[in-house]
Amino acid sequence: MKIGCPKEIKPQEFRVGMTPSTAGEAVRHGHEVVLQAGGGAGAGFTDDDYRAVGASIADTAEEIFASADMIVKVKEPQAGERAMLREGQVLFTYLHLAPDPDQTRDLIASGATCIAYETVTDERGGLPLLAPMSEVAGRLAPQVGAWTLQKANGGRGVLMGGVPGVGPANVVVIGGGVVGTHAAKIAAGMGADVTVLDRSLPRLRYLDDVFGRTFKNRYASATATAELVASADMVIGAVLIPGAAAPKLVSRADLSLMKPGAAIVDVAIDQGGCFETSKATTHQDPIYEVDGIMHYCVANMPGAVARTSTIALTNATMPYMLALADKGWKAACGADPHLLDGLNVHAGNLTYYAVGKALGIDVISPQLALKM
Repeated sequence: MKIGCPKEIKPQEFRVGMTPSTAGEAVRHGHEVVLQAGGGAGAGFTDDDYRAVGASIADTAEEIFASADMIVKVKEPQAGERAMLREGQVLFTYLHLAPDPDQTRDLIASGATCIAYETVTDERGGLPLLAPMSEVAGRLAPQVGAWTLQKANGGRGVLMGGVPGVGPANVVVIGGGVVGTHAAKIAAGMGADVTVLDRSLPRLRYLDDVFGRTFKNRYASATATAELVASADMVIGAVLIPGAAAPKLVSRADLSLMKPGAAIVDVAIDQGGCFETSKATTHQDPIYEVDGIMHYCVANMPGAVARTSTIALTNATMPYMLALADKGWKAACGADPHLLDGLNVHAGNLTYYAVGKALGIDVISPQLALKM
């Protein structure tokens, strides 16, 4: 199989879909690998690094899309990239379709087979290809939130850990999953007073057992959420419904109850965001203000630490990529129901129920897609 990896073109996206190590593994499996010139530079990999493991370099993305059997990326294909996809081609990347009707329609129209990192599952019910970036984004969230809180950036001017005689920042994390847990650990490590909200009692028990008094936890009733958000210096949105649009848990009316200059970090923005006032931003222009509350809503947060993120992501995606290349997508997905959970689009059909529900598009089952 010919595997193509184009350079990411989303603004301020420095990650790359394959490291030299990943490319070398694919070559050793007998596959042809081609990367776009300069595609790995943002993560610290040179074209010669890829050539050294047997990959080839193409000058343009057009060459890669025209010749590759499978496209491996990081972020969802942009409009120009979607126009180059073709029937029978496999796309393996993050998609986040639920809040993105334009992308969804374009992928359906392309006839390509699109497998989304974020909906591949594992035997424990986890999301193994989303988890590495969730860990990165969770650990970044308090860091960028602390920057947003600085007065020069419009924030309250509150130091996360305080100083002797002055209390620390009050941080609320909505969601106790992978993102929320890592965010809470780092925020607490910075000295902040941290509370995690979640609706899963087993998860709250787990957090209490593992982290004890490192940070507090509360059941996420509407009353508790409103109370804690109103008193927070920073609120980190870390909720996830796999493949679906994020629920709006903080309304614009709630902003009026918050402290002026408080910071919101919406890690759920890839799935539409969990604050009513959230809109996607970029690393180049990451924050904006609504009703005196500073919003940080960068849609590709892990791109800020591209080398760490790229290596962490490709460590997770490589076995699945090799299975798709070695067996073909139908055999690979037929043998692995967890990989089949990643199938979102095939041959002009949407195959992921949560996306269809969010966008009002008819869906066929992935099992039926395997027979097409």
